[in-house]
Amino acid sequence: MDGLPMVKINPGYSRSTTTAIRVVLADDHPVVRAGIRNLLERVPNIQVIGEAGSGAEALRLVEELAPDLLLLDMEMPGLKGLDVARRLRANGSAVRILALSAYDDRQYILGLLASGAAGYLTKEEAPETIIQAVRGIMRGEHGWVSGRVAAQMAEWAGQKRARIKRLTLHEAEELRLVVAGKTNREIALALGISEKTVEKHLQAVFEKLGVASRIEAAVLAVRESLA
Repeated sequence: MDGLPMVKINPGYSRSTTTAIRVVLADDHPVVRAGIRNLLERVPNIQVIGEAGSGAEALRLVEELAPDLLLLDMEMPGLKGLDVARRLRANGSAVRILALSAYDDRQYILGLLASGAAGYLTKEEAPETIIQAVRGIMRGEHGWVSGRVAAQMAEWAGQKRARIKRLTLHEAEELRLVVAGKTNREIALALGISEKTVEKHLQAVFEKLGVASRIEAAVLAVRESLA
């Protein structure tokens, strides 16, 4: 059996079952999967129809079983959770995604939500919260996040507002032109100022944003909607 993929289609599953919310679990820890499965299957209208231990296996089960919801771990062998979500969206999959992770990392959270995931919970959540999230997402609700994640997102939003507030109007306009790919000379001509002034303003922008180059500034500006 060594080397075979860990894909499990749970016994008792029938494609004709239409009343239950059909869930696929993707997590590389069998004990974690067992705990989540036992939690969900105590609820009458939720049915765990399959389990996967890697990202590739999760993709295969979603294609094979067409579940309503994929409960997706972020850190798995091979394809990470974010990669799985992006591939599913690129393939036009209709499955709803609820991330359940031990991490509250900014890249994971914003990346998953930007990839169309309906929610992001941490594994420390109370069981009732996970069940409520599954039900809410199947009602069409989006943005299910844990209390800790919500606090993190509020902090990030505050940081973004602070960055915007710290930029002067001239600096913000120059940053917009940097994002547009303009050179210092082109920025100077567009704003009617000298190249030296542009350089001075951009240096101030870099310092305020905590970056070291115009490329980093442009990436940050796009990511944070600063320009």
